[in-house]
Amino acid sequence: MRGWFAVLAALVCLGATKPPADVALDVLMAETPAPKLGDYRLFSDAGARRPNAGLTPYTLNTPLFSDYAEKFRLVWLPPGTKAGYATEGVLGFPVGSVLVKTFAYPADMRKPHDSIRYVETRLLIHQASGWVARTYLWNAEQTEAVLKRAGARLEVAFVDGQGRARTIDYAVPNQNQCKECHQLDKTVTPIGPKARNLNGDFAYAGGTENQLAHWTQVGLLSGAPTPEAAPLTVRWDDQAASVDDRARAYLDANCAHCHNPRAVASNSGLFLGVEETRPAALGVGKQPVAAGRGAGNLNVGIDPGHPETSIIAYRMASSEPGVMMPELGRSVIHQEGLALIRQWISGMKAP
Repeated sequence: MRGWFAVLAALVCLGATKPPADVALDVLMAETPAPKLGDYRLFSDAGARRPNAGLTPYTLNTPLFSDYAEKFRLVWLPPGTKAGYATEGVLGFPVGSVLVKTFAYPADMRKPHDSIRYVETRLLIHQASGWVARTYLWNAEQTEAVLKRAGARLEVAFVDGQGRARTIDYAVPNQNQCKECHQLDKTVTPIGPKARNLNGDFAYAGGTENQLAHWTQVGLLSGAPTPEAAPLTVRWDDQAASVDDRARAYLDANCAHCHNPRAVASNSGLFLGVEETRPAALGVGKQPVAAGRGAGNLNVGIDPGHPETSIIAYRMASSEPGVMMPELGRSVIHQEGLALIRQWISGMKAP
């Protein structure tokens, strides 16, 4: 789907030639969420295919898996402001910033640019009191997205990359679920836009360029080193990278927002961020805090050389509530991600 981003980037430039009304900063900053996505004026068309002037598309090297949904990401900063570079954690986005993420499905994954259905658009808005999350659900006509606080479940049908017809029971999160996944030190915070996850190429309308370099050049980012000097999270599906780097990137994106010392799963003692180096904290030979059904009656998080007796692989291979991990954000098993983690564990040597 990276080719779609080139189309999106071209639309950004096209929209910039005849800009509509400015992004509604006052609506973004209001304590009460807007009833419709269009009220924020982030897009110049009702179907949100044309980002307003000043919005910049971006991608992540390794994103969270969400039932095979494609995600179109945009960032907007108030005019005259910049995000501050950070070696660890998310960039320092100024008050007024908004991160836009639309979840979508092509009718046929083999034709990723055709017949794309938008399902939901999520906003993370940096207000004066902190970050707030808003979720907007798209109508069947793809002409309007309305605020959805309570969550929803939708049937989504598509043809996958192997030509198989699939139907997914897609879950739109409620407000509490958004807060749970985005919680760090008991406050809502973005997850993905870290320097190491943005340190990769993007096909802009003017040509392919490293995102950190581009953000610096266009005035979105200050204090960043050259891309070569910045940290890097590899793409989980990059066959040129090592299995270890790919697996660690995958666990970081899919698990570490909860499994880190500052988040909701801190009491588990299982910390899966790429910065973690302690084998036991990564689950190697580590007994679970709570055994039983969730652990599949297995003894350790990672049993080196044996994915079949490793709790992490067991929980990734489940779609049963109360067993599966991650417990939110998916309803089906990510077979490709599971295969990677099994391969990683299989190659481990016992300490």
